[in-house]
Amino acid sequence: MSAWGRVLNTIVLLTGVVEAPYLSARLKELAPSLRVLVVSALADLLAVPGEVLAHARLVSFATGVVVPGSVLRQLGYGAYNFHPGPPAYPGLMPAQLAVYQGSAEFGVTAHAMAERVDAGPIVGTIVFNVPPDPTVEVLELLSFGELLRLFWQLAPLLAASAEPLAELPMRWGTARSTRRSMAALAEIAPDISAEELELRVAAFAGNLHGIVPTITLHGHRFRLVAEPATPTAVVPAPEPEIRALAS
Repeated sequence: MSAWGRVLNTIVLLTGVVEAPYLSARLKELAPSLRVLVVSALADLLAVPGEVLAHARLVSFATGVVVPGSVLRQLGYGAYNFHPGPPAYPGLMPAQLAVYQGSAEFGVTAHAMAERVDAGPIVGTIVFNVPPDPTVEVLELLSFGELLRLFWQLAPLLAASAEPLAELPMRWGTARSTRRSMAALAEIAPDISAEELELRVAAFAGNLHGIVPTITLHGHRFRLVAEPATPTAVVPAPEPEIRALAS
């Protein structure tokens, strides 16, 4: 019997402890008999028995955990990831990269998971215009809200349908950011221009993943220590354009 001929009875929800209760409640509301198994770390995911995975679908939401191919191959109903960046920004730290590049548009993406990070077929996106002079914090808050919106829209298909989600005719961007590429971008040359320095400080001063603007002078490395940020009011984004399956 093929995987699609089995019974979908479990969602393995890979997400943070803050988000988990709200996302679980949404899935259970749509499919009361569904078992929602919450995991937040790779060790927890690897501990899920194969007989559970055979009847399960994995849903990953805004987490940095990389799901091994050995787990993906055991899932009877596939795996889907909610990425806090648009298809143009696959990989790590999409908001930081968008701020650095001065992008006028940002968004979020849902996609089927493949062994290569942020490379599987896209099943839903929301895009929105970036407000003037955004900070990384503002852009991340806006994108997190849209990621929740996309989850709410696709949840009926994830929870109540055993069929794979329909793929959209969209492609990922070709420049996939990694920890190494982001760390290289945060490395400051002694002759950097004032304008370029401001862009890198704006993007990386938050010390996400331990990556901050760093300069080496006379054999000594200096890392930026940012002043505590003043709370900033979030400017609502214009009504986003939703490119996803209707629920």
